[in-house]
Amino acid sequence: MKLEDDDRPKKKIAHEIGADLSLISVEELRERVALLQEEIARLEADMTKKQASKSAADAFFKR
Repeated sequence: MKLEDDDRPKKKIAHEIGADLSLISVEELRERVALLQEEIARLEADMTKKQASKSAADAFFKR
């Protein structure tokens, strides 16, 4: 039996930039901050990795 698209559980959006925060509890705000901090750390780690690759390539090609 195949599930239709409407039958699939919807993924909850953890946080939308610029969303109205007035109805969100303090605990949920803390959870969102933690989630965003984890995402920032992930993005910074990827930037560091990409910068290292770029630096290695620049050194190899003596830019």
